[in-house]
Amino acid sequence: MCGIYGINKPQPKQKTKEILSRATFRGPDFSGVKSAESYSFGHNRLAIIDLEERSNQPMDDGGYSIVFNGEIYNYADIRSGLLEKGYVFSTDSDTEVILRAYIEYGEECVEHFNGMFAFVLFDPAKNLFFGSRDRLGKKPFYYFIKNDTFEFASQLKQLAFEKKLKIDKRSEKLYFRYGYVPEPYTIYEDVFKLEAGHSFTYDLATHVFKKKQYWDISTHNTHSSDSYDVIKQELKTLLIDSVESRLHADVPVGLFLSGGVDSSLVTAIAAKELGQKVNTFSIKFSESEFDESNYAKEVADLLGTTHHTLECKPEDMLALIENISEYYDEPYNDSSSLAMMILARETKKHVTVALSGDGGDELFWGYHNYFRMKKVSTLYKMPKIVRKFTSAVLEKSSNYRLKKIADGLKIDSLEELFLYSNRLFDFEKLFHQKNISCQEEYKKYLYSDKSLFERISDYDIKTYMNGDIFTKVDRATMAYSLEARTPLVDYKIVEFSQTIPFEYKYKGGEGKYILKDILYDYLPKELFTRPKSGFTVPLKNWFRNELKEYVYETLSAENLKKIDDINIEHVNELIEAHMNGSENNYHQIWTLLTYVKWRERYVQE
Repeated sequence: MCGIYGINKPQPKQKTKEILSRATFRGPDFSGVKSAESYSFGHNRLAIIDLEERSNQPMDDGGYSIVFNGEIYNYADIRSGLLEKGYVFSTDSDTEVILRAYIEYGEECVEHFNGMFAFVLFDPAKNLFFGSRDRLGKKPFYYFIKNDTFEFASQLKQLAFEKKLKIDKRSEKLYFRYGYVPEPYTIYEDVFKLEAGHSFTYDLATHVFKKKQYWDISTHNTHSSDSYDVIKQELKTLLIDSVESRLHADVPVGLFLSGGVDSSLVTAIAAKELGQKVNTFSIKFSESEFDESNYAKEVADLLGTTHHTLECKPEDMLALIENISEYYDEPYNDSSSLAMMILARETKKHVTVALSGDGGDELFWGYHNYFRMKKVSTLYKMPKIVRKFTSAVLEKSSNYRLKKIADGLKIDSLEELFLYSNRLFDFEKLFHQKNISCQEEYKKYLYSDKSLFERISDYDIKTYMNGDIFTKVDRATMAYSLEARTPLVDYKIVEFSQTIPFEYKYKGGEGKYILKDILYDYLPKELFTRPKSGFTVPLKNWFRNELKEYVYETLSAENLKKIDDINIEHVNELIEAHMNGSENNYHQIWTLLTYVKWRERYVQE
C-alpha cells in the first residue's frame, strides 16, 4: 500500500519530492523518485511484502519502470508460472511480478491479477505508459490531462500542486447529489478518476490517451441451478480462500471487528477455520445508542482473539472535523469516516495491515433501503391513480417522514423511486437552476435484464461501494499509514454472488441469508438476532448541542454564497428544522459543512 505519482515529462527530482511530500502518510517507509528523458516517476512506500530496500520504487528493469500502489494477493502463483517460463526475479515483491507479467502477457496481464491495485509502468519498446486500476476500484487513481501534459497520482492534492485548477460546476452538483464526486469525474476541471476495472495507455510521442474496460459485473441473469447446499459450500470455500490470502504479509496483521455479521464472519474464518491467533479492534462510543463494542467483545471472546476496544470520545472526532479534507482532498460526506479514522489511528499502534468486513451489504442484500424497496414494491402494484390519491392524503400530514413517502408515491417507476430515495437534497429547492443534469453513466445497471432487487444492489456496487465505501476506507486508513484489506470483495466472490439466486440472499424478510448461514457454522445465531446498526457517529445530537454554533458559523450566508447557484434560504430552512427537532437533517448539514471546509482549504478565492 503506497502512493504513486508520475508525469510525461522530465522533471527536477526536487519538484517530484515536493509533490510526494504532500502525501507522505500513504508511504512513510521510503520515498523514491526517477527523472528520465521523457517522464518522471515518484513513489511513497508503505512496506508490506518484502521489506528489503531492493523492493523500493520506482522499480526499474531492462528499461521498464513501474510505480505501484496496492497488493496482488495471488502474486506467488503468477511468479511461479513466470519462473517456469524462464523469468528470473531479484526480489520477493508483487511489484516485480506485475512488471514481468506485463512483459510476458502485455496489457492482458491485469486479467491475471487478484488484488487491489493502481499502477503505471513505462514501456520503452512502445514508448508509452500503461496503467490500470483494480476491478472494483479499491485503490485510487487520479489523472490530469490537458494539451500535451499527462500527470497521475494517488491523491488529488498532488495534482493540484502549483496549478490553479477550476472547480467543475457539474461535479459540484454531483457531490450534492451523491455525497461524493462519482468517477470518472473529480471536483476539478481537467482532472479525472480512472474508472474501476479499466486500463489505459498514454503514448508519450503522440500524447494519445486510450482507456479500455477489462472487467465488469454482468447485466444479465446468470443464476446457478445448483442446490442451496452446493452454492453455500462453494461460497464458503471462496470466502476461506479470500481471507487466507489477505492474511499474508511480512508485517503484523489484525482485523476490524464491529460485532456485526460481515466483520464477525471474516474474523471467524481467520480464527476458527484457519486457526490464526489474531488481534481484533473495535471502537467504543460514549453515546450508548451508537455503541456496539460489547457485541464485538462477545464475538472476540468466543473466537479467542486478542481484542482491543478503542474508546472514541466526542472531542476526538470534533478535532478531526477541521482536518478531514487534508486526507480526502475532495468534498466527501460520509460522516462515519470520522470514526473510521480514529479506529485506523489506534489500530496502527498495534498492526500495519487490517482486514475489514466491507462489501457484504451490497453483494448479499443487507441495507435497510433495500428492505424498504421490497416493502414499497407492493404499493406499486396498485393503480397509479390510487397511489396518487394516497400520496395526496399523506401530504397533508405534519410528519415529515410521511411527506417524503407522499413524494415517493408520485414517482412513476420503482427504479426512479430508488434513485429518489437515495438523494441527499431536493435539487429543485437547493439550487435556483432547474433541470440539473446528474450522472447517467451507471443507469444501465439499474435497467438491466435482472430483477429489480438485484439491479439496485448492482447499481450500488458500481456507485456507492466504489465512490463512498472504498474511498472512506482507503483515505481513513492511509491517513495513518495502515493498509486495509476487504476479503468479502474479492472479485471471484463478487462474480459468484451474481450467480446466487435472490431467494438465497433475502429469505423470510431477512437479508444476507446465505452469508449469515455460513457465519452460524462458526458462531451462535443468537448473537446476531438484533437490528442492523450502521457504523455511524452521533452528529444528529452534536449539531443541536456541542456543534450548534459551529454549524451556524460555518454555514453562514457568506460561505454558502460561494457555492454555485445555491438557494441559501432553503439551506437555512433545513438547518432550522433540524435544530428545532422537527426534522433530522444532520446528513444534509454535514454534506454542506464538509464542502465549505474543503473549499476553505483548497480553493483560492
